[in-house]
Amino acid sequence: MSRSGAEIRARPQPQVIQNVRMSEQQSKMIQDRVSFVEKHFGHLCDTMSSITRKCARLRDKGDELAKNLVDYTEAESMNPSIVRNISEFASNISTIQDYRQAEVMRLDTKVIQPLMNYGIKCKQTKNDLKSAFAAQDREQSQKKKLEQLRQRSPGDRNKLSLAETDLQKASVEASRISKALQEQMDKFEMEKLRDIKKIMMDFVNIEMTFHAKALEVYSQCFNNVAAIDIDEDIEEFRDKLIPPNSAIRMNLVRSNSYNSLNSNTNNSGGGVTPPVVGTPSTQPRGLQRQQSAPVQQQTTPTKPHVHASPASLRSPSRSQSAQHGSSTHTTPSRTNSLPNAQPKKLIPVSNGLRGQIEDDDDDDDEDDDDDDDDDDDDEDDDDDDDDEYDDETTEAITERSEKPIPGVRQVQQYNPDAKTRFDSKK
Repeated sequence: MSRSGAEIRARPQPQVIQNVRMSEQQSKMIQDRVSFVEKHFGHLCDTMSSITRKCARLRDKGDELAKNLVDYTEAESMNPSIVRNISEFASNISTIQDYRQAEVMRLDTKVIQPLMNYGIKCKQTKNDLKSAFAAQDREQSQKKKLEQLRQRSPGDRNKLSLAETDLQKASVEASRISKALQEQMDKFEMEKLRDIKKIMMDFVNIEMTFHAKALEVYSQCFNNVAAIDIDEDIEEFRDKLIPPNSAIRMNLVRSNSYNSLNSNTNNSGGGVTPPVVGTPSTQPRGLQRQQSAPVQQQTTPTKPHVHASPASLRSPSRSQSAQHGSSTHTTPSRTNSLPNAQPKKLIPVSNGLRGQIEDDDDDDDEDDDDDDDDDDDDEDDDDDDDDEYDDETTEAITERSEKPIPGVRQVQQYNPDAKTRFDSKK
């Protein structure tokens, strides 16, 4: 059975079928490739964004560290070396954070933005791929219509010609779109390769630049920390903790001065004025020695010079005791300062008793001379210096005692021993 020419022309050619199959496979491969790039570049973008956020957070923590160090140095007052070097250390840390800020901005501009742009590129490629698929679908649709028309109306030349024309247009459109899609995919792949290379190179360059600058500044930070003088700081701390020896000595001297002043005040608080001792150039050498020697406690009242008897003038020990009394006390009367002293009274005596009283005085002088022999031996060297002073004193007392008072005889102070002997003789 022979076939007509129309049936032969309506039969699909093997080359057309092969082209259609190749176009379908190509479109599927392009679609898979675009999906692959979109997926993995999206992961890279997320990872780079996370790295950038971590760097920004590390920058903030570095700024916080620098601020804490500055606050510490401003509050520190006992470690000058720490303050000086840690201040420079904080400044260098802040400089590193400035470099880190530049790193964050560069990563955002040169790494994250290009990766984010691939999301848009992949979407545009998918839209173009949909257009190519639509053109191929229209071409396949026109082919099916032409086949059906040939089967239904093999003799209708007008309809067949119109269907063939539409098929040719669809084929041309599909071919054009497919070719454009191929060119677009080729360009997409080329840009993807160039971009991934540039992005990775920029990332490495940014990190190298940052770490090179940071390493330089970190070297300065290391030198700042190494320059801390622990001995200087601990010495300063010890000086603040323990005052210097000079201050201690001054405090001790001041406290001793206060104690001595208080003790002198307490000693002079009984109403007795401290003796005023003359300078060595104005006092006789014998009197100076008597003032430096300890004064013995007297149990009997001493006789004032104005009431001394002639018998007492003959006793050197009496004159010495008078000198001791005059050098150690400057009060008008010693009787008031003694606890059991009796006030002196002037009593009239007769001429008959005058000789007996003088004899008793001579006996008392002899007893005193015996008691003072040991003291006279120790003071032999001072007697020569005191002779002139004693002679002047004796002359003055003799002149005053030779002037008698009418009707009254002035005698020495009351002496219990002398009174007892006087009573026994009487």
